[in-house]
Amino acid sequence: MEIPGNTELLTAREAGLVTCQRCARVWPMGTEECARCGSTLQSRDLGSLNRVWALWVAGLICYIPANLYPMLVTDTLLESSQSTIVGGAVEIAKHGSYGIAAIILIASVLIPVGKFLAIAYLAISVKRGSNTSAERRTHMYEVVEFIGRWSMIDVFVVAILSALVQLSVVASIHPGPASLTFALSVIFTMLSAQAFDTRLFWDRHEREGNTRG
Repeated sequence: MEIPGNTELLTAREAGLVTCQRCARVWPMGTEECARCGSTLQSRDLGSLNRVWALWVAGLICYIPANLYPMLVTDTLLESSQSTIVGGAVEIAKHGSYGIAAIILIASVLIPVGKFLAIAYLAISVKRGSNTSAERRTHMYEVVEFIGRWSMIDVFVVAILSALVQLSVVASIHPGPASLTFALSVIFTMLSAQAFDTRLFWDRHEREGNTRG
């Protein structure tokens, strides 16, 4: 917000305003409830980081067995085989489908691990500060939130194969125990990212600027 005749920018808090996080309507500071959508108004979500860390830990706990247990169980007349996420990607690569194997590894390993690291970094930066600007951290958060949904590709593949490859006693494909824990891990990390109050980046940035000044 910019006041006419003044080159300095004001934040909503400095102007005595609070924004509804659901519908983006602006209200005077002190208003408890948004008259448009009924959401509770608060200038800062002080419990944001606690929820971020709780959901982050839950996602990490689920991600460990998701990589240790089978994602896919294939039963035929002669044998039964089980494949983990990485093991399945390796088997696909052995058959020459390197592109598909790369997609699975990126979506199921690289992206989830990157999300864990990014969310942890952003949460720590709010408490301890960072050399990275608040604007860059906000962009990092937006990227993490956007790509989070694509981590579900393994679960979608398993669901599709389970529905299509059911040839009675000849062959059948079933989801392994890792499919559930992997889906829970993705859900928890998505909720962890959504629980983040990005305004805390700018508050930390302002406090550091005042300290240096």
